[in-house]
Amino acid sequence: MKSKTSQTVTNKKETKPRPVQKNSIRDATAQDIEIAKNVFRDEIEGLKRVGARIDGSFHQAVEAIYRCRGRLIIFGVGKSGLIAKKIAATLTSTGTPSFYLHPVEAAHGDLGLVTGDDVVVFLSKSGMSDELRPLLPTLRRLGVTIIAMTGNAKSFLAEHSDIVLNTRVDHEACELDLAPTTSTTAALVMGDALASALIKRRHFTPEDFARFHPSGILGKRLTLRVSELMRTGDAVPLVTHDTVLKDALFEMMDKAVGCVGVVDERGILCGIITDGDLKRILVRKPNAMDAPVETVMTPNPKTIGANVLASAGLNRMEMNASGPLTMFFITNEEGRPTGILHIHDILKAGLSVD
Repeated sequence: MKSKTSQTVTNKKETKPRPVQKNSIRDATAQDIEIAKNVFRDEIEGLKRVGARIDGSFHQAVEAIYRCRGRLIIFGVGKSGLIAKKIAATLTSTGTPSFYLHPVEAAHGDLGLVTGDDVVVFLSKSGMSDELRPLLPTLRRLGVTIIAMTGNAKSFLAEHSDIVLNTRVDHEACELDLAPTTSTTAALVMGDALASALIKRRHFTPEDFARFHPSGILGKRLTLRVSELMRTGDAVPLVTHDTVLKDALFEMMDKAVGCVGVVDERGILCGIITDGDLKRILVRKPNAMDAPVETVMTPNPKTIGANVLASAGLNRMEMNASGPLTMFFITNEEGRPTGILHIHDILKAGLSVD
């Protein structure tokens, strides 16, 4: 019995996990970093080779899509399908109505979405996908223009297409040369190139882009004006030039924007006192509370127009030559204050500095 107990204890000691060696952790870290760098290098080199092969076929594709009276329909299977969805989304948001259609669903009735006025793009690395083959005869009968984005310019798909965009890569960035990596990146960038060329061709503007993105931050950056965020009416901290500093302080505290504007006898903005100014004034003149604000204010405060983009206003606050600002007064053509814009109002709207 004694020997069995001893044997049991010995076995437990033998099954304890060995401590991880610091050297092995360092080796694994170095290996992971090296793999990441290799992937970046391989994909960049692959893109360079694909870019160098771009020729007149790209112009033909842009021309066909630009002159399309219907919509651009993009097909792809598996990883190519995922890239096709992204390309369709990018094109749609930049003025080229597009949508993704799954080849299998298309072969089972969804081809009814395609008309003779449309242009079709097929994404396939091999150009030999079984799911794509059955669609080509029907699309041919409809008379649609077919663009193939493929890594095999001699494939079945390429031979039955009107325009071929060659996205061939020598190898995948995956160490096994199997997982779609460089090839899908090449297809994605080719899609971005089409979108960029069409943006230029359509004279697509930032205002057009904002119209398609009304709820996003990009849309806000391109559309949101100072007039939509500024505080107006009784919310604007203002005193007359002959108001004593003590009373101006109460106005500043009541409106809680960190400053008070000073207007002259005509109601024109002529100065400003900020929280920071107040501290400096009292350090220099401890008895200044009873002094008229015109004797201690900062003259000619910075202002901004109501129609200026809020994002531009934020950038002007941050990039002010003498130091960042936290607010702007808004004035009319006569110089009378109509509102005040605080940096917090801009940030609450979801905007940030460029």
